[in-house]
Amino acid sequence: MYNQFNYKRRKSDTVRVGKVFLGGREPIRVQSMANTDTNDTGNSVAQCIRIVQAGGEIVRFTAQGTREAENLKNIREALFNQGFDVPLVADIHFNANAADVAAQYVEKVRVNPGNFIGLVRRDSPDYTEEEYQAEYEKIKVRFKQLLDICKAHGRAVRIGVNHGSLSERMMNRWGDTPRGMVESCLEFLQVCREEDFHDVVISMKASNTLSMVHAVRLLVSEMEKLDMHYPLHLGVTEAGDGEDGRIKSAVGIGALLHDGIGDTIRVSLSEEPEAEIPVARQLVDHITRKNGHPEINATVSPEFTVFEYNRRKTNQILNIGGDQVPVVLMNKDGGFTTIPDYLLKENQVFSQTGAVYPVFAADETDQLIQDKAEAKFLRLSYPDLNEKILNCLKKERNTIVLLSSDHRNQVGEMRAFFHTLLNNQLLNPVILCRKYVVDDLASLQIQSAADLGVLFLDGFGDGIFLEKDEEKSLKSIGVEQLNAVAFGILQACRVRVTKTEYISCPSCGRTMFNLQTVIARVKASTSHLKGLKIAIMGCIVNGPGEMADADYGYVGAGRGKVSLYKKKEILERNIDENEAVDKLVELIRANGDWHD
Repeated sequence: MYNQFNYKRRKSDTVRVGKVFLGGREPIRVQSMANTDTNDTGNSVAQCIRIVQAGGEIVRFTAQGTREAENLKNIREALFNQGFDVPLVADIHFNANAADVAAQYVEKVRVNPGNFIGLVRRDSPDYTEEEYQAEYEKIKVRFKQLLDICKAHGRAVRIGVNHGSLSERMMNRWGDTPRGMVESCLEFLQVCREEDFHDVVISMKASNTLSMVHAVRLLVSEMEKLDMHYPLHLGVTEAGDGEDGRIKSAVGIGALLHDGIGDTIRVSLSEEPEAEIPVARQLVDHITRKNGHPEINATVSPEFTVFEYNRRKTNQILNIGGDQVPVVLMNKDGGFTTIPDYLLKENQVFSQTGAVYPVFAADETDQLIQDKAEAKFLRLSYPDLNEKILNCLKKERNTIVLLSSDHRNQVGEMRAFFHTLLNNQLLNPVILCRKYVVDDLASLQIQSAADLGVLFLDGFGDGIFLEKDEEKSLKSIGVEQLNAVAFGILQACRVRVTKTEYISCPSCGRTMFNLQTVIARVKASTSHLKGLKIAIMGCIVNGPGEMADADYGYVGAGRGKVSLYKKKEILERNIDENEAVDKLVELIRANGDWHD
């Protein structure tokens, strides 16, 4: 499907969205979504201009009804009058009629296969084959109507599948799985093909980075079998805000960009939309610097699959490897919120209990073999893997590898290292080591999450060690920040949970409350509850679906009203917004998940 070791962008068709072209040989485009009321022309235009001035190349607006869809005409005209011809996208859920209207005025229409014809109410969740096909025929007829309008006006369509809003029909047949997301998308693509409509962009989004990455990879594989090459829009839904939002987005989007997949991206932060653009741009620039890198030669292990998570099997040494969660190493003491598992200083590793273990270089294997320590660490990179090193690792089963890379495509070279271990049946744990030259903390968050996240998602890595170049990097980034980023990457990859995870959507015109204010209030009350996942959703579009991935949910139910969930079950309806955070705390206490 793609080369595991050498970066090259996937070949895709070129699609025109107004003045902007996606896919083909075009650069990876960055975009955002407005969070204004689409009926408010003045504020919508002003925010759109701020997004464009920040570097956004495409801007999306919600169109929850035909009234909002009609007002996109006024927004488009006002932008033209002020000298802005940025392509606009209408975001449609539950209302196909709004899609028909929006297609007359904006350059692209996004539809969600899970709710394009609204919610289908049924007495039974089970489908016979006849019922399954009959509902598909309804979808086809309605979707063809939209495609005809898009053809007449030269519009593009984004088929945007969300993990949180798969249709009941798809859930019944495929479950809450990447395969279900793919099948949902392929149905709509088949209609496009039958109707000879080619201006199609696809997205497959989830708040769970593993689900998102596996769904996109599976879709690309299935499309290749069908000779389909549509461009892909990448994003992690409900990523959150601040450091967590940046790290989670960089893990999911960065993994696919490393695979060469992706033609446009949107980083979904629970912040002002223009704040998303610099993050997206930095992520794209970081990955595409690998273009034209020296070739990496390696052989993919037959044990490996890109479509599901299987952690590489290793021996457990100390609390590293085996079934243990990945560890965190630091090179200095600090005022840590979460204490790292080990300190690495010069040629020694120190545990929290005070035990000390030796560290050896690649040319010191003779000394390593002679050393009788309980555990030993060996610094290696992929070019070091000669016959002597491989034999040493095979014999010295209590040796932990500290893996680094100086290659321009460090991810590709590290992947080559792991595949070589797999092909030689070597079970030594491996800790991923990276040093960065960074000018600000956000750069460290984005670059390290993109580079190391993909390896953890692929099942590689038993620990993480982050450093910054002390001479070339910003001095204000301390070891505490490095430590927080390391733990944040592990949490974003779902391989180690050490703090409360907040699944929060980016605000849009559907949001029923001030999202940023509510997030701050919920965090202030619950951030000490380590290990819980709390979803804060502005409306019901993806809210109930993402509740399955969260322990508790705070979802906008109407203006000033909130409903509270446990998993997918709604427990409190239409609570006054002023009381909702206190009610959420009561709900967590009542279910035994609270601690002081």
